Amino acid sequence: MALISAAALASCSGDAPKPETKTEQAAPQADFKVMAESFADLQLLRYQVPGWEELSLQQKTLAYYLYEAALCGRDIYYDQANKYGLTLRKTIEAVYATYKGDRNSEDWKKFQTYAGRVWFSTGNHHHYAKDKFIPECSFEYFSELVKNSDQSQLPLAQGETADAFLARIKPLVFDLNFQPKMVDLRAGIDNVVASSNNFYEGVTQKEVEAFYGNATMFPHSDQEPEWGLNSKVIKENGKISEKVWKVGGMYGPALEKVVYWLKKATTVAENEQQKKALELLARYYETGDLHDWDQYNIAWVNDTASRIDISHGFIEVYNDAIGKKGSFESVVSLKDLNTTKTIAAIAKEAQWFEDNSPLMPEHKKKTVKGISAKAITVIVESGDAAPSTPIGINLPNSDWLRKEHGSKSVSLSNIVHAYNESSAGSGMLDEFVSNPETLKRMKEFGNQGSDLHTDMHECIGHASGQINPGVATPDKTLKNYASCLEEARADLVALYYIMDQKLVDIGVMPSLEVGKAEYDSYMMNGLMTQLTRLKLGDKLEEAHMRNRALNAYWVFEKGKKDNVVEFVKKDGKTYVQINDYNKLRTLFGELLREIQRIKSEGDFNAGKNLVETYGVKVNPELHKEVLERFAKLNIKPYKGFIQPRLVPVMNGDKITDVKLEYPDSFFGQMMEYAKSYSLLPVMN
Repeated sequence: MALISAAALASCSGDAPKPETKTEQAAPQADFKVMAESFADLQLLRYQVPGWEELSLQQKTLAYYLYEAALCGRDIYYDQANKYGLTLRKTIEAVYATYKGDRNSEDWKKFQTYAGRVWFSTGNHHHYAKDKFIPECSFEYFSELVKNSDQSQLPLAQGETADAFLARIKPLVFDLNFQPKMVDLRAGIDNVVASSNNFYEGVTQKEVEAFYGNATMFPHSDQEPEWGLNSKVIKENGKISEKVWKVGGMYGPALEKVVYWLKKATTVAENEQQKKALELLARYYETGDLHDWDQYNIAWVNDTASRIDISHGFIEVYNDAIGKKGSFESVVSLKDLNTTKTIAAIAKEAQWFEDNSPLMPEHKKKTVKGISAKAITVIVESGDAAPSTPIGINLPNSDWLRKEHGSKSVSLSNIVHAYNESSAGSGMLDEFVSNPETLKRMKEFGNQGSDLHTDMHECIGHASGQINPGVATPDKTLKNYASCLEEARADLVALYYIMDQKLVDIGVMPSLEVGKAEYDSYMMNGLMTQLTRLKLGDKLEEAHMRNRALNAYWVFEKGKKDNVVEFVKKDGKTYVQINDYNKLRTLFGELLREIQRIKSEGDFNAGKNLVETYGVKVNPELHKEVLERFAKLNIKPYKGFIQPRLVPVMNGDKITDVKLEYPDSFFGQMMEYAKSYSLLPVMN
């Protein structure tokens, strides 16, 4: 379409969103309120987008088109998370929008909390722990809600009554034993069958591994695509096949809209390299060919000049227990010109860091290629990146692409700023740090150390090392331990170098006190405080939590002889105390060397032993103490974000400006998105 109406520009569905929330204009504000709504174990925040008003009309228009492309994929992630995810979400939306009864009762508040949790987690499995949660209200009350809502908006099957519908969805909503885990990483089980995500249906883990092990269908080479990244594996009539996520295939209606907006974006691209990348991304969604995905990533990595950028696709594999299927996500951003200087200084020295790492010589890259690094200001996030977001990103994930073409590392500067502001004065450090000198250092340098750790984790961590020739990719060799070990490896690169004088010499930190503050924070978190995110009796299952525990407990155990790190008791409370920072750095280096060896050689048994020994088990007495101390602080363990809103200003068919607004209600935003970006049927 050469010309489209103002209404069509406003959203994927063609209806301009009708804001249900108060908004603030986008000019940076000193009194901007980061903290928004809170419920259950969740705190919603807001972030500003400094630099927006500096953009040209072309850049704002480009950002708006990419914003639409990002949000048009929203339904996909709900369906990936669970086969019945869209049924559940649309039921909640219908009730929330049309229920005719009392909205002030305690039961309604319980339903509202459940709705918020489902929207935050993109389904009824906790966004972090991946275990199922159910409403606190009764099934009888839930039935009353459904029956007293607009039946035409409920996802009823043809001819289905409300009673029949309720009977059908009761296990989905109220039975904790029905699909109890979205991702089940326990050892010794069929992780595919036990996980309730929608990546596989009717197949076992052995069948999936044999399917992708077929070298005729999926050729194995040193430059093979990430086979299986963009499809669902099913068995029909005894035959295993893929349902590819593409235009004309699975998720076709949503991807058609994505492609439409990507092609609009090519008309206002900042340069030819960016235009080429966007064209290749659109082609990939049209063909579903993973070779096209690789070509897009090469073009995207080579676009280092653009101010506006997007990561968009089926990318991270954490939600697949065997690490093959990519969850949909998108982050639209603009380059933070000032903060970029720090991460760019690290990227510039990538070869030095590789050459001087404690890795075995054969596991080091002889030539580190194309690491570009920047800080970005997020404009909008969607899918697996929202509302709970990363604070750093390094892409592409393909090891051969990193080796041959390089990677992009980004720090999400405005997200980090919002997190830091929301944590100020929480009392967490005062409760869990007893040594006055350590406490002073962490308060002075803690945020800087954390930010620097993130920059190095993404920039030189994920990009370091290489797999030995002939060794398969980690999803094949390390299987359900691949994600944890990769995050542990990237963390260890950052931890090893954050105590190196090199960082002072290149001007990215003032002194090694920053490194000590990060060691204090990391060990306290890995050994103790991250347990605030677990229910009493649970084991560690999320990949990042496992990785931090693995690193912390391994060095704790290995350093016992020299008392490098210890637990100390004061006034009946447990604290973590580091006694020798230099020896701790040496231990981090030794573990890094071993985990890189495991990845380079594809040593599954050694990787499994590390994770299961150090990264899974929880001390129940320590856990109970941590939870009791944390509860007294009255803060939420999880945070996420309400997204800014882009609104085009129209003169006929032309965009004359794009306004950026800051909604203040997560619930209002979810209903707004339901109205504008519901593009898929409930069953796909």
